[in-house]
Amino acid sequence: MSTRTYWTELAAPVGPLLLTADPDGALTSLSVPGQKGGRTVQGDWRADPGPFRAAAEQLAAYFAGEPVEFRLPLRAEGTAFRTRVWDALDAVPYGTTTTYGEIAARIGAPRAAVRAVGGAIGANPLLILRPCHRVIGADGSLTGYAGGLPRKLRLLTLEGVLPPASPGEDGTQPGPGDQQTGEQLRQHA
Repeated sequence: MSTRTYWTELAAPVGPLLLTADPDGALTSLSVPGQKGGRTVQGDWRADPGPFRAAAEQLAAYFAGEPVEFRLPLRAEGTAFRTRVWDALDAVPYGTTTTYGEIAARIGAPRAAVRAVGGAIGANPLLILRPCHRVIGADGSLTGYAGGLPRKLRLLTLEGVLPPASPGEDGTQPGPGDQQTGEQLRQHA
């Protein structure tokens, strides 16, 4: 017997957000197009914006630049190790960054577990809500992000971790592909 999955899609500055929830209304995923390991709508899912009203309101405030601490019921399935890593992500405040090594230390894992921590962060099914975009390399580099480095850059800029990029020489506004250096991250972390 399978559990019903509810879904909705929300427009956002980083592209459409696909949200899923279980029958109790707990969010089970937030995916973006092209996300490594992201979800796609299945035929037996039920489209219903009802379970997502609070998430839509909080995400709208977040994308408006308000420092939101998401207060939503989350239910992601993962191993005990992944769950510990995801819980540590929840403790990374808006507008700050941390490193993979710092996450490993927070959960009591040895330094050698940094790669495993990175794997757990990469498997986070709740992008943005569980802020894996706030994790950077020890040298200040952006490193990976399942939603793509351009989105990570946009989210960190939105949170004020990075300064807005300058308009391009062609007069266009900076887009999600513009790069920031590790030095800029270290200065604003």
